[in-house]
Amino acid sequence: MILCNLPVLLAERRMKVADLIRMTGISKSTMHKIYNEQTSRIDFETMDKICEALDIGVGDLFTYVPNNLAENGE
Repeated sequence: MILCNLPVLLAERRMKVADLIRMTGISKSTMHKIYNEQTSRIDFETMDKICEALDIGVGDLFTYVPNNLAENGE
């Protein structure tokens, strides 16, 4: 399972989703889907814009948790 760390990253920076939308030009609906993990797809251009705006790497934006651990609540 891939988890998105965007809520944590924004909280650490005391930013709102709206701030990131203004910085990146990513649509509100797309950004909210990413933030709420309601999408199973995110394109490279979108990831690039988020990483550039937050000055992070892709590995900071996402975390991999093996499915067996996620299913057991670990």
